[in-house]
Amino acid sequence: MSGNRLEDLLRPLAPQVLGVVARRFRDFDAAEDAVQDALLEAARDWPSGGVPDNPRGWLVQAASHRLTDRLRSDLARRRREEAAAREPSPSPVAKTDDTLVLLFLCAHPALTPASAIALTLRAVGGLTTAEIAGAFLVPEATMAQRISRAKARIKASAVPFRLPEPGEREARLRSVLHVLYLVFNEGYTRSAGPGLHRTALSAEATRLTRLLHRMLPDDGEVAGLLALMLLTDARRPARTGPSGELVPLAEQDRTKWDRALIREGVALVTEALARGDAGEYVLQAAIAAAHDVALRVEDTDWDRILRTYRLLERMTDNPVVSLNRAIATAMVHGPAAGLALLATLDDRLAGHHRLDAVRAHLLALAGDAAAAVENYDTAAARTTNTAERQYLTTRAARLRQAAPAPGGGLRGSRS
Repeated sequence: MSGNRLEDLLRPLAPQVLGVVARRFRDFDAAEDAVQDALLEAARDWPSGGVPDNPRGWLVQAASHRLTDRLRSDLARRRREEAAAREPSPSPVAKTDDTLVLLFLCAHPALTPASAIALTLRAVGGLTTAEIAGAFLVPEATMAQRISRAKARIKASAVPFRLPEPGEREARLRSVLHVLYLVFNEGYTRSAGPGLHRTALSAEATRLTRLLHRMLPDDGEVAGLLALMLLTDARRPARTGPSGELVPLAEQDRTKWDRALIREGVALVTEALARGDAGEYVLQAAIAAAHDVALRVEDTDWDRILRTYRLLERMTDNPVVSLNRAIATAMVHGPAAGLALLATLDDRLAGHHRLDAVRAHLLALAGDAAAAVENYDTAAARTTNTAERQYLTTRAARLRQAAPAPGGGLRGSRS
C-alpha cells in the first residue's frame, strides 16, 4: 500500500478512533496521544503486514492498550484506570461514529472560538500545528500554545462525552461550522506540500456536514455550508491538469464538473434562500452556484456575484471576502476598479500570497505586464503549496515570454 493510499485510509479513521477512546477513558489529552501512537504503529506495520479486516477496531484496540498501559504505570491515575476498567471490553468495537460528538466536545464553551477551532482541526481534521497556524496566519509556536491550553481546559471541565442539549448546541454550532469550513478548505487547497488537494480531508468535512444537516435539517447555515462544499467540490475534476498542475476557474473544462453535486448544491442553497436564510455560508454557496450553473465562462453572472459579495462583506468584514469582491469588481467595472479596491487591503492581508496573486492577475488584465510579473513572483515566493507555486511561476514566465522589450525588459508601464 502506498503512503498516499494509507493516509487516505487513516485520516477519516483518526477522529472516529479518538472519539471512541476519549469517551471510554474520559481523558481527551491522553486519548489523543494514544491514538497518535496507534496511527504511527499502523503506518509502520500495515504496508508490509497488510491492512486488517477491521482497521477501525484495530486502531481502537491499539490505542486502548497503550492508554491502559500508561494508566497502570501512573499511580496518580489509579482512580481513572478503575473507571476505565468498568467500561465494556474494547473488542468488539461498536459501529457508531463518535466524530460528531468529538466536534461538539472541541467546541466547548470554556474555550474561545479560535481555540476551539484550532483544537478541532488538530483532533478531528488531523492537521498539523503548522498547517493550522497557516490557516490562522499566526506563528506555529503561538498555535501550539493555543492548542495545549485548549486541551487543558477541556480536561479540567470534565464535560461528558455526548452531544450537547439543544440550547447548548446552538451556542457551539457556529464554531463547529467554521471548523468544518476550514477543514474542507485545507483539503481543497492544502496549505503546504506537494499536490493541490487532500481529498480525504475535504471528503471527511463534507461527510460530517452531511451528518449535521441530517441532525439539523432546518438550519440554513448548515445547509449553506453543505451546499458550498458540494458546489466547490464539483469543480475538482477539472481543477488540475494531466501533471497535477493547477487550472484556474476561467480555463477549466466545465464538461468535467460533477453535475450531480451541482444539482444537489443548488437545491440546498435555493431552499435556504427561499426560507429567508441568508447567513455567510448561504451567501458563499450562492456565489459558488452562480459560477457552477454557467456552462461557459462568458455566461457567468458577475453582476449577481458582485452584489452577493457586497452583502457578504458587510456581514463578515472579512478581508478575504473583500479580496474576492475585488475580482468581481474587476469583471464588472474593469481591472482598474478592482486594483483600487485591492489597495485598501494592503495592511489587512500584508504578506498573504493571494493578495499578490490577485493583484498580478488584475495587472495583467490591465496590460501592465512588468508589474504583473513582479507580483506573480512575490506570490510564488510566499505560497507554501507546490502546485500553487508552479502555477504562479508559470504565469510569470508566460508574461515574460509574451512581452519582451528592447534591452531584455518588459512592455507595460507601472503607472
